[in-house]
Amino acid sequence: MKIIKIHTIILCTVLIVFSCIDSTNKKSNTNPVKKEKNLTAKDILGNSDYLAISYGGYRKKSRDSQPTIKELKDDMKILSAMGIKILRTYNVQLKHAPNLLEAISELKSEDPNFEMYVMLGAWIDCLNAWTDQPVDHDVESPKNASEIERAVALVNQYPDIVKVIAVGNEAMVKWATAYYVQPKVILKWVNHLQELKKTGKLPKDLWITSSDNFASWGGGGSEYHVEDLEKLIKSVDYISMHTYPMHDTHYNPIFWGVKESEYDLSKEDKINKIMLRARDYAISQYESVASYVKSLGVSKPIHIGETGWASYSNELFGTEGTRAADEYKQALYYKHMREWSMKEGISCFYFEAFNEQWKDAHNPEGSENHFGLFRIKGQAKYALWNLVDQGIFDGLTRNGNPIIKTHEGDIDALMEKVNVPPTENEIMAHQ
Repeated sequence: MKIIKIHTIILCTVLIVFSCIDSTNKKSNTNPVKKEKNLTAKDILGNSDYLAISYGGYRKKSRDSQPTIKELKDDMKILSAMGIKILRTYNVQLKHAPNLLEAISELKSEDPNFEMYVMLGAWIDCLNAWTDQPVDHDVESPKNASEIERAVALVNQYPDIVKVIAVGNEAMVKWATAYYVQPKVILKWVNHLQELKKTGKLPKDLWITSSDNFASWGGGGSEYHVEDLEKLIKSVDYISMHTYPMHDTHYNPIFWGVKESEYDLSKEDKINKIMLRARDYAISQYESVASYVKSLGVSKPIHIGETGWASYSNELFGTEGTRAADEYKQALYYKHMREWSMKEGISCFYFEAFNEQWKDAHNPEGSENHFGLFRIKGQAKYALWNLVDQGIFDGLTRNGNPIIKTHEGDIDALMEKVNVPPTENEIMAHQ
């Protein structure tokens, strides 16, 4: 089939728009920060000079294969080149987080101007999580105490790098049936860490939070509106909430699908309008959390601990599903969320930096393996093509590979794999 040449024009237009992100990244918000030592979470969160991202450096299909210090340092150089200065990690059970902190420390020693900070995750489980025993969501795992101890030790070892501890990852949301806990468990550990700050056993400027689904923070159903959640909201230093419109193209597609008034638009225009609605859906979830927090008489920062979009899926979000997952839609979502969050002074820990194939090791084409802005070998996906053109990755490598564009930079080849979502009527007919 002959490829329509208009795609070349579209590439130029989109890349020009995407380049605005890079130029905007160099602007400070209304509260600019001086380049100085001992910056705190309060200084960097919500500041547009300090872009945030979720990071896992795993290359293999199992986390038994830990990335080396050199591999972690290579990743840090890549992320630093694109303006990333805050990373989010997820647990301290494995060597990944300690090795990452060591890698950053070495880079800082090699270059005093190198900046990278960490939101350190401490994984929290319920009793019998991830076992063949019946889980008990009302009782926490005895392993949680050791996880918190390890996190505290790392903060005190690297106080110049770790600026936030997040107690749990989606640990309160009720669809996490394999491991979720009640808010009282998160509250217990947040209060414990706050007490360590008061007694000088943790840096006083360290911020404590929990990173969870928007519903878990009161932005969803009333089943989450319990006293312990209210206490937790008052105890954390800020709220770290997650929003995933891509998942809801299947689970709650109220914003998804081509409207009847859009039938005559071009393929790209249909998708562009739909992705703006995806952005607005994410914003509505942010606002729902803000509204609940305000209803409690609480005023404190709310940042986005996770949001992202997969570039490929062979299941729910692929060609036989909602047709949401591809590099073009991922790039639009990344652009929209960066622009909105930066304008509003909100940190957005975009999920995620690099593909990680351990997440769905038995299905290489599963969406969980394809949320990265880079492929595992280092190819930059469409969202970052403009940065490749600008030469910011020149001389940098991942796994020994230079940073090049996916699809060999051929927009026509990329667009051949992009599908228009179903119409609203088609979606309704299948519900």
